[in-house]
Amino acid sequence: MEPAIRVHQLTKVYRTYLKESGFWGALKGLAHRRYKETAAARDVSFTVQEGELVGFLGPNGAGKTTVLKMLSGLLYPTSGEASVLGFTPWRRQNDFKRQFALVLGQKNQLWWDLPAAESLELNRVIYGLDPVASQKTIDELTELLDVREKLDVMVRELSLGERMKMELIAALLHRPKVLFLDEPTIGLDVLSQKKVREFLRDYTARNRITTLLTSHYMQDIEELCERVIIIDHGQVFFDGALQNIIDRLATHKIVTLTRRKGLKETDFTAFGELLEKASTQVRLKIPRARIVAASRDLIAALEVDDFTVEDVPIEDIFREVFSVRQNEIRNGQPG
Repeated sequence: MEPAIRVHQLTKVYRTYLKESGFWGALKGLAHRRYKETAAARDVSFTVQEGELVGFLGPNGAGKTTVLKMLSGLLYPTSGEASVLGFTPWRRQNDFKRQFALVLGQKNQLWWDLPAAESLELNRVIYGLDPVASQKTIDELTELLDVREKLDVMVRELSLGERMKMELIAALLHRPKVLFLDEPTIGLDVLSQKKVREFLRDYTARNRITTLLTSHYMQDIEELCERVIIIDHGQVFFDGALQNIIDRLATHKIVTLTRRKGLKETDFTAFGELLEKASTQVRLKIPRARIVAASRDLIAALEVDDFTVEDVPIEDIFREVFSVRQNEIRNGQPG
């Protein structure tokens, strides 16, 4: 089966003019200009099958948004190829534009001074959608996102969470087959994030919407994505199951011990890295290979009242991945 998204050696290089300071620098620039080239994306290749929800991860400036903009036709690549639903995105054919949606968490598509319902009506007219079918879609989505009573409220008066839900409704009004989500939960409170995640998981699965999701909230990725593509300095350096990279890189576990009468004097560094110590509780980071023996010795030595073992938070794992990657690149040894 032909993948819904196919990317092959996609590259985007930005060329910026380097101007020397002062009047003479300006004159020299007229005669001989110097430029600096920066590759926002370099030889990016991957495929996404129909109905997949894939996490597209990387630190700030890694090239994630640049790739999404090329796949949605907003940017023309320097080189390489891409196909979305069989279309070349930057040709911007109308048949293609009717089948995808791009949601940028920090950009608004709704009109600030209009009620959300009027912005949705404008989208309906732009896409040439049937009024009855569109109303049915709006009723369904507002019910799922619990914002039906907010349709007649000015967009500027909506909370951030309500506004993002309306942005999602606007993006899904024409029932796209491909959805590009760039930080859809940024700035939302915990409850709004949870509601948006639940909606995206259920709606995209039920309608087999192919989805690329970028997010700095690792809970978004954990709850929504089985597969992740990790990009840094414009290059893909991991593409596979989320659990695989966690299993490979989660070399430690977090152990928390509590003794209500107070902890005995102990050299905790002999067991692992000391993360936190209070009068009645201590947290240690212990290598997975030593977790059983260390736990047994700690319980015996401290006579603890409570004892928990947890995985290292996924955001810490990715933070370490990017830190190692940065060091490799600085040393000229990219992995």
